[in-house]
Amino acid sequence: MKIDWRPFTKLVSEAESFVLTSHMRPDCDAIGSALGLALALRSLGKSARIINGDGVPPHIGFIDPENDVEVLGRDVAADDIQCDVLAVVDTGAWSQLGPMAEVVRTSKSKKINIDHHVSQDDLAALTFKDATAESTGRLILQAIDALGVKLTPEIATPLFAAISTDTGWFRFSSVTEPTFQAAARLVAAGARPNAIFAELYEKNSLARLRLQGRILTNVKSHLNGRLLSTAITQDDLHAVGAEPTDTEDVINRLLGVAGVEAALLFLEISPIETKVSLRSRSKLDVNAVAAKFGGGGHKAASGVRYPGPLTAAEPAVVAAMIAAMGDGSRA
Repeated sequence: MKIDWRPFTKLVSEAESFVLTSHMRPDCDAIGSALGLALALRSLGKSARIINGDGVPPHIGFIDPENDVEVLGRDVAADDIQCDVLAVVDTGAWSQLGPMAEVVRTSKSKKINIDHHVSQDDLAALTFKDATAESTGRLILQAIDALGVKLTPEIATPLFAAISTDTGWFRFSSVTEPTFQAAARLVAAGARPNAIFAELYEKNSLARLRLQGRILTNVKSHLNGRLLSTAITQDDLHAVGAEPTDTEDVINRLLGVAGVEAALLFLEISPIETKVSLRSRSKLDVNAVAAKFGGGGHKAASGVRYPGPLTAAEPAVVAAMIAAMGDGSRA
């Protein structure tokens, strides 16, 4: 799905100041995409700030060595956010923007949205979207090419982290030839895959390791092992001293079990909210399941912020997955 970047380059040429934002509990694709674009804009003499509802999770802090990412309410007040263009990257959903949603809604700035997810709300923005792309990071690389900006190690590193993590280090079915072409260009520009991998996967805290043990211990099997689910509570987090972001990527461990076609991970955010991660390695479209609960994402990977306690979210989403898998989803 080829994107016409000419409206984007025209807008950039006419504007001087930009604010970039992304989804709550940001991952490497969200932060890496925003950083890559911000650095490219600054190289053109533009002002570019990154302001999110949440800060950079500690386990991916290496991606923002200059502490570029500001947090709404901690580093900046909503009334102080002024810019010519407000850009939303790596999400097109109001619910995922958290407190930044109101800033985007009420801003008089021109708005753009760069995203690769299937689900999409009307953000009243000029949208640059390719749902066939494996990551927003690769779309940002296209945008940077359209601007004629030369890649530097500082730009290449967060973009490589964005692409590599959203593809499970190039092992997901979303990986295509253009994925590797983009990765090769970023390595040529100075990204160091070995160093990035070490930061991502070889520097776990003891708390994160212990949390992973609890997550795996809590696994439940459904449909004779075709579906696995697991849940983590706030008590679990406190018991090992872990953060909610320490649950990232663990769900993919469940997909590594022989015979598993789909997996669910439930994270208790509060007594009235549960985060649900849905993954598929079969024909099952988990985006369709997530949409039943107001969530979304991709066919093979989606998420839900369930407006209720874990005790309500778990049976409801598991039942929906079982119903969907019973409709001939088996690969």
